[in-house]
Amino acid sequence: MTLLEATGLTVRYGGVLANTDVTLHVDAGEVVGLIGPNGAGKTTFVDAVTGFTAARGTVTLDRRRLDGLPPHARRRAGLARTWQAGELFGDLTVRQNVAVAAARGPLRNLWSDLTGRAARTGDVDTALEMFGLQFVADRRPGELSLGRQKIVGVARALAGGTRAVLLDEPAAGLDTDESAEFGGHVRAIAAAGPGVLLIDHDMNLVFDVCDRVYVLDYGAVIAAGTPHEVRADPAVRTAYLGAPAEAGAPSEADAGAPQEVPS
Repeated sequence: MTLLEATGLTVRYGGVLANTDVTLHVDAGEVVGLIGPNGAGKTTFVDAVTGFTAARGTVTLDRRRLDGLPPHARRRAGLARTWQAGELFGDLTVRQNVAVAAARGPLRNLWSDLTGRAARTGDVDTALEMFGLQFVADRRPGELSLGRQKIVGVARALAGGTRAVLLDEPAAGLDTDESAEFGGHVRAIAAAGPGVLLIDHDMNLVFDVCDRVYVLDYGAVIAAGTPHEVRADPAVRTAYLGAPAEAGAPSEADAGAPQEVPS
């Protein structure tokens, strides 16, 4: 079942088209990748879908129109995202960071919620347990490794009745082992029911965990399909994977070597 769908999404900054008629969908329980070089418009697309930048086109979540709604209303409807910089609260514990997403009351009640009722909700505990964070729940983000901090950010995005989550370069800065562990968490999210849109430069991660992949170039979708289909596309292999487009020429991705999208 199609859960999240963006249709004809177009973002213009003055005379620059950052996204041009982008259409993609994510099904429930599916991990979909969105790749492309730096400047291709991937984060702009996430900003547009989640309401942080103005855009033309439609965004629907479980057949409900979200375009035109502010970011907080889209979040309450079940659409969540992560941020490249992490954006964790350094003076709050891991549990309190996750509880931020579950708190639904007025802003003036946020602190009492974090230190009381909301911090003990089953929703928060479920998110912590899904990512193995219950043992560090009372520690602060600065006491954790970078990989663990990234996982806290995703756990926070999943708390609060999330139906679909957009992960914006969550594996940036992770080593090979941390990236592989993170991929397992991404698959676990989808297995629990939500749809996942994964943006990352780590091609091993993207091709290992994604069911389908879209390729963005200069703000427009130039290819879409299964990881195998996208990896075999001559234009994609030439532009992003550093592989020759000639028939029969093996790419490094086909050989299993670590790959990153070039800047």
